[in-house]
Amino acid sequence: MTVGPPPAGRAGPFGLDHRVEDGVRLASLLWRFGPGWRAVSSALVGGGIGPVEWVLNAQVPGGYARMDPAEHLRELAPPGPGVGMLTAAAVERFTRAADGGARAVATVGLRVPTWAASPEGVPDPELAPMRPPRPPAAPYAPGTVNIVVTVPVALGDAALVNAVMTVTEAKTQALLEEGFGCTGTASDAVCVVAREDGPEELFGGPRSVWGARIARAVHRAVRQGARDWAARDRIGR
Repeated sequence: MTVGPPPAGRAGPFGLDHRVEDGVRLASLLWRFGPGWRAVSSALVGGGIGPVEWVLNAQVPGGYARMDPAEHLRELAPPGPGVGMLTAAAVERFTRAADGGARAVATVGLRVPTWAASPEGVPDPELAPMRPPRPPAAPYAPGTVNIVVTVPVALGDAALVNAVMTVTEAKTQALLEEGFGCTGTASDAVCVVAREDGPEELFGGPRSVWGARIARAVHRAVRQGARDWAARDRIGR
């Protein structure tokens, strides 16, 4: 199924698709940009700053046990430079919002909400299966809150990094406002996609023109995702 393309000149489009792995039906979101775009990302594949022609947000089972997640992503992704991220959240329940040309799509899973600063030596339930010694079949559930942002303008390197900060701050604001005592989960991923051509925006903070638009779009998308997750998946408050 294709999720409708945005108006001409806007970043996108993206589509929702499904595959079956080990008898489980799993969803994926795929953006196809073509040439002329670049991204900053914390994702497993295509992380850092560089050219991007596609972005993939692929769902994996809650008991994900593959030891080669980067290779797994490459098996699922199209050719060319791009960004790939995994999540155990229900991708088909994605939420999205737009503000002044900035567009945000979030897949939200909050099974183990986490504060960023935690006392040393206290095991985190989300990462505990990853700690050695790790049995071969131990579950690994990466990327529980994944956010993809697109803007139809060029952002300088500093503005891209600043935009990642803005996305994270807006995400945290949304989660707190929905009653989750956390800054996210221990395996969240972010991707901000911008044009390569045209005058570069120098700032991506929440009071810059495009940073403010990014913040509002992310805030609405994550807040709706958190609300939906609480209604469907969370047991108790």
